[in-house]
Amino acid sequence: MANKIMSVEGRSKLKARASPYWHTLSSGCQLGFRKMTPTSVGSWLAQAYDPATRTQARKSLGAVDEVPQYQRFDAAKKLAEAWFEHLGRGGTRKIITVGDACTQYVSRVSTSGSPSNAEDLRGRFRRRVNGDPLEKIELTKLTRRHVEAWRERLLRAPVSKGRIGEEPVSQARSPSSVNRDMTAIRAALNHALDEGFVTSDAAWRVALRPISNADGRRDCYIDRSGRQALIGAAAGDLSAFLKGLSLVPLRPGALADLKVSNLHQQLQVLTIGKDKSGQDRRIKLPPQTFEFFKSLCVDKQPEAPVFTRGNGTAWKKDNWKKPFKEAAKLAGLAPAVTAYAIRHSVITDLVTGESGAAPLDLLTVAQLSGTSVAMIERHYGHLRSDLASIALASLAV
Repeated sequence: MANKIMSVEGRSKLKARASPYWHTLSSGCQLGFRKMTPTSVGSWLAQAYDPATRTQARKSLGAVDEVPQYQRFDAAKKLAEAWFEHLGRGGTRKIITVGDACTQYVSRVSTSGSPSNAEDLRGRFRRRVNGDPLEKIELTKLTRRHVEAWRERLLRAPVSKGRIGEEPVSQARSPSSVNRDMTAIRAALNHALDEGFVTSDAAWRVALRPISNADGRRDCYIDRSGRQALIGAAAGDLSAFLKGLSLVPLRPGALADLKVSNLHQQLQVLTIGKDKSGQDRRIKLPPQTFEFFKSLCVDKQPEAPVFTRGNGTAWKKDNWKKPFKEAAKLAGLAPAVTAYAIRHSVITDLVTGESGAAPLDLLTVAQLSGTSVAMIERHYGHLRSDLASIALASLAV
């Protein structure tokens, strides 16, 4: 029966039956064709035998009806051989789609102790992958063309901007926003690669390279008096959260994720769980800062959040946005200021010594803030150049 599935005429003469007609491609590797009814176009299958485990794996290839009838055998053969190669490289037999890979990655991030990061990823995948043609593509069939087409759709997708209560305005997405979405999908696909669902990153390695120089400098700086005014203008629960941001150079989401168990009271050390940098880090707190964090942990269980809203729940970005804007307005700050600007301002003070202490080297600042030295250099290196210029000026006679 092998030759009968190779041609259109041969397949048309096959009797309808549940069991496939098989064609051997190589030792242990077969291509199958199944026709369940006399009028069916039929479907294709691949079957591989593993002599080491003495088990057989089978994969459905579908109808392959995107090509003309006379090309379907060759197209199905190509799909089968790609799957055989995947297995030969150590890939798993389980087949998942890009959407499945995103779901699995969110679950992995959530169980690793980063609920806010997991929620951010879930939202990005819901907006950028769910419902997109990319979602249903099997990883073993994913090509660079698929990913590049998704990237083009991402670049063209508009975003809506506007304050609460105002009519949103549609505008083009910024390069930095596009990079963040591409980072999320790249991380999900890399995780699937690590798990063996695919054996190469060729489909996305180049297609998901970030847009260069997309971020620009973070120029929205709030000096110490401005930060104090902001903390004073905020309601009690938000005030404590903003004070925490002013004392340690954490991302707002990382601060919101802190649990009582993250504060080691004997060592006066704050442990930050897996942040955007992808690893834990520890910060030795000065006495006054430690006492502030300690005061927020009184009578709380180890897994309780350190910073809570008035109703006892942890802070999230959607919760602090509106009250932050209100506090910023009362404090006389620019409308464009955000909670993230506090982190930027704290890092700026650490780099320049604006707070009164000696400037820290960029490696130490990077370690404290949970980012790379390259990122600190890119956004804050010019500040050190200014300091160098001042130092050189002092040598003039």
